[in-house]
Amino acid sequence: FAIRLQKEQYYSEQHSSLINKAYQTLLNPLSRGLYLLELRGVEPAQETDCDADSAFLMEIMEINEKLAEPKNEAILEEIETLIKVKQEELTREVTAAFERDDLQEAKKLLAKMKYFANLEDKLKAKKIPS
Repeated sequence: FAIRLQKEQYYSEQHSSLINKAYQTLLNPLSRGLYLLELRGVEPAQETDCDADSAFLMEIMEINEKLAEPKNEAILEEIETLIKVKQEELTREVTAAFERDDLQEAKKLLAKMKYFANLEDKLKAKKIPS
């Protein structure tokens, strides 16, 4: 498009940006699920919503405590594996909820996925050498 009119170049840039944004949204199960909820007119769960069960919150707290400890490669690998397994399990459950058209269940599961996405971010930050 380098030799095209300025207007055509502008449209090309805009469409390229939209396609990249759409790809990134659909690539990640969490963002994809949140987008599907949005399409159906369901507001995603807010952090102030307290639908999560106490056992789940305890699990999240325990993982956070392990992440707060001094860096230990074995523990970090264990946490990384746990997070990956939980995310895969939640992704399967969210998929099933959407297939059943159970949007409220999908909303709850996506809220749990957010917790694990936050833990994954903390883990990545911890693994980056200082």
